[in-house]
Amino acid sequence: MIESAPKNQERIAKRIAHLGYCSRRDAEKLILQKKVKVNDTLIETPAFLVSKKDQISIDDIPLKAESKTQLYLYYKPNGLVCSSKDEKGRATIYDYLPKNLPRLVYVGRLDLTSEGLLLLTNNGELANLLSSPSLGLKRTYKVRAYGKIEQKQLDDLALGISIEGIHYQPIIANILRRNKDNVWIEFVLKEGKNREIRIICEHLGLQVNRLIRTSFGTYSIDGMNEGDIKEMGLSSLEKMFPKKALESIGIRTTK
Repeated sequence: MIESAPKNQERIAKRIAHLGYCSRRDAEKLILQKKVKVNDTLIETPAFLVSKKDQISIDDIPLKAESKTQLYLYYKPNGLVCSSKDEKGRATIYDYLPKNLPRLVYVGRLDLTSEGLLLLTNNGELANLLSSPSLGLKRTYKVRAYGKIEQKQLDDLALGISIEGIHYQPIIANILRRNKDNVWIEFVLKEGKNREIRIICEHLGLQVNRLIRTSFGTYSIDGMNEGDIKEMGLSSLEKMFPKKALESIGIRTTK
């Protein structure tokens, strides 16, 4: 049985996520890389407990006090990397976000040549909740691909598929329209493994030339254009999660 933290204390990785620096998983990596200090003492284990009075620093830069949770919808353009820094020097989403926004972490990475809905929040615990595989929030994509495909082949994806030893959970896929040598397909999935749709399309003999995420959970890009960003009220989260789940990560949506 896992012991709970004493009252008014929590594991340091969870605290870092609450402060919106990064996700809990990424915080654990930073700790193991010996980049995290508490009250000027180097921390070497993610199990270390802290309170709100403790000063946490990463790479010797103090983290700011906890702020109110914020959630944004962002229409990510094609050609931007989902990362704070890119080793190849490519432009990232953070290069194009308004400078007056708080530090934000993204939910559900979109690769360089994918576009569409990206959720952004300053609460790393909320990011973990939204992307949790166990909750299986639906993600919808519209894909344009070169090649020939029949609906029956797509229907078979509802049973799941294994490709090169990797199993992909059931996917609902439907042909939307055909245009000369290209076909538009809508994919609805809950899992979201790395490059999942591109790998499956390639397996089916299709070459993806445009991929747009149109919705994530109850959120969609309806009415948005590339580069648009808009803040969502936290009450919108109640459509996907019970209040207790939200309160457990410090979010109270109503009085």
